[in-house]
Amino acid sequence: MINLKTPEQIKHIEASCHLLAELFDSLEHVVVEGVTTKEIDSYCYQFIVRHKGTPAFLDYMGFPGSACISINEQIIHGIPGKRKLVQGDLVSIDLGINLNGYFSDSARTYIIGEAKEEHKKLVRVTSECLVLGIEGAGKPNARMHDISGAVFKHADANGFSVVRDYCGHGVGLALHEDPQVPNYVSPFGANVRLRAGMVLAVEPMINLGTKNIRHLDDGWTVVTADGKPSAHFEHTIAITEDGVKILTSLE
Repeated sequence: MINLKTPEQIKHIEASCHLLAELFDSLEHVVVEGVTTKEIDSYCYQFIVRHKGTPAFLDYMGFPGSACISINEQIIHGIPGKRKLVQGDLVSIDLGINLNGYFSDSARTYIIGEAKEEHKKLVRVTSECLVLGIEGAGKPNARMHDISGAVFKHADANGFSVVRDYCGHGVGLALHEDPQVPNYVSPFGANVRLRAGMVLAVEPMINLGTKNIRHLDDGWTVVTADGKPSAHFEHTIAITEDGVKILTSLE
């Protein structure tokens, strides 16, 4: 069931989202060569609790970190640990905050130093897919396929593949809600009309090579089947009577 939020609820969700956007902006100076993923995770935890929030991912279904930190061929759900970042790494960080019972969710991919041109293009195109997906949500009488189709079309046109096993979702009063927000159009997928009050996490996950995935033995980390890199961007958006609003942005 899709839970439509009231304007008052969206205001509280937006407060959580703005705090998350502040955290992501501050990570620009933290996600650097030589730092460990555990150190990044600790920074995120301390930032969130210092601002009176709760890390939404920590202990969620047993996940052992505040942030999902996925490097290179890791797509999502990377567990923070002792690994140090090195030149050329693509580092996808996925975070959520529970602020007084209101949930935000966002992700960004950072490039460590200099990277291969095709890797930089992957990150750029994935970011563009997010923008285009959100623009699709803003079309008159938009449906879910307007988001999904825009993401897939841009990724495919640039020679990249779209992860199909994972997708975006509703968010706001819980970390994961209905509906699902796929990044490709399936003839079997629901094409719901977007309505005022929907709060959605739109999150393209785009691979340099194959769309196929596999899971590591840690029970969490999802990687590309061919070992080629992946990128991940995500915003929480609200569908309002006045159009689409990006909540996890300070702009």
